[in-house]
Amino acid sequence: MNVKTIQFVRRGEVVSLDNVPPDRTLLEVLREDLSCTGTKEGCGEGDCGACTVVLGEAEGSSIKYRAINSCIRMAHSVHGLAVWTVEDIAQTDGALHPAQQAMVDCHGSQCGFCTPGFVMSLFGMYQNHTCKGQPIGRELAQEELSGNLCRCTGYRPILDAATRMGSLPPQKVDEKAVLKQLKQIAAPAGEGEYLSPISLKGLLAARAANPKAQIVAGCTDVGLWVTKMHMQFPQILDVTKVAELRKVEKYPHHIAIGAAVTLTDAYAALVADRPQLKTFSNRFAGLPVRNSGTLGGNVANGSPIGDSMPLLIALGANVVLMSVRGHREMPLEKLYLGYRKNVMAPDEVVAWIKVPKPVKNEQLRAYKISKRYDDDISAVCLVVNLQVEAGTVRKASIGVGGVAATPVRATQAEAALTGQPWTVRAAKVAAGALRTEFQPISDMRASAAYRSEVLGNLMQRFWLESQGVTQINLESFRLEEAA
Repeated sequence: MNVKTIQFVRRGEVVSLDNVPPDRTLLEVLREDLSCTGTKEGCGEGDCGACTVVLGEAEGSSIKYRAINSCIRMAHSVHGLAVWTVEDIAQTDGALHPAQQAMVDCHGSQCGFCTPGFVMSLFGMYQNHTCKGQPIGRELAQEELSGNLCRCTGYRPILDAATRMGSLPPQKVDEKAVLKQLKQIAAPAGEGEYLSPISLKGLLAARAANPKAQIVAGCTDVGLWVTKMHMQFPQILDVTKVAELRKVEKYPHHIAIGAAVTLTDAYAALVADRPQLKTFSNRFAGLPVRNSGTLGGNVANGSPIGDSMPLLIALGANVVLMSVRGHREMPLEKLYLGYRKNVMAPDEVVAWIKVPKPVKNEQLRAYKISKRYDDDISAVCLVVNLQVEAGTVRKASIGVGGVAATPVRATQAEAALTGQPWTVRAAKVAAGALRTEFQPISDMRASAAYRSEVLGNLMQRFWLESQGVTQINLESFRLEEAA
């Protein structure tokens, strides 16, 4: 098979496409090569959801469905998967899928441009919830549609459509047939312009042999370099099919999250140990981005406004780097040298992120400040993790994003708190330390002065919440719908 060939299942057939460049996006292939023009290009950066499609992957005897943004997903990454577009979900006799029919019944489409993306997100919800007998309520619908934007502001009827799908005549995917077709597809090529190894040994060998290849996982950032910066990559190394790195391993004192674990699954593992992180995890971009992106990719990329790193720093996480020469482990904040610069050698890759389990008397809160509540990049991110025993702070661990060239640990604020009684005075001292410890920049998201002021305010908010005050945050706000 040609090393540039892509094979995936669509409409009950195995689709084969030859001579596809390594940096061609899935959206380009769908629209330009397969004429699937129902899939729209809106923002070209994974923000609006107009390009949403659903991927299906074999998971034992069933299929796991994920709604993703096709505009920033490399086409080769869907080799060996099933792909559904908005053209694919109606029945052969023309009868609409419940996701489509519900949108019609509830008048969920206005100008119509965003509608295909909403329909595909609804299709993903239908497969993951309705087909499993799980009802879709308004809160779940709002959570899972967070990655789809409607510029006509038609969200209420779209949310109505999400809750209505389950009341329509059921329509199920013939998973046995799809699984049979997926088995017909050969493993991805181990050489050439798009490398996609399936084992850790293969990944490390490929990295050693191709140190200049661009590493990708979900492409939620590299995809932007392609679509917005028009960068071209002659060779790409994809880690997402490495079996060993697709697992979350649980140990007595920590969990180890593989670098190829999606953000959706990685945050689910973190929330399982610390339920208070649920809202923060939902606000890490929209669901299609979390379904593609990986925790390892977020860490390796090292963006100063990436939300994972402040959290992991506050949790005391370590990162494990691997190469054919062996492995090394370090605190996550030690990975970074400067803006998007790290200590990794040319032959090394991020393999695992090790996150300690919660300890007794842990008080943890994660705060994200952004212009838009959902599906937006942070202006400031602050995560505070205190161990308070008998009214005294025995240990303080604070991670911060958006205030320096890298994600950082707030060492001065930590020192101001450690060993002190946990009082309003201690919180104010720590707030002052946070305001003076960093020299943030002014940019389109916030001014330097705003960022510094907000850091201190968030510490004061943490104090109030630690005392049981709940009405000061949006998590406690519930909008009562009119009858």
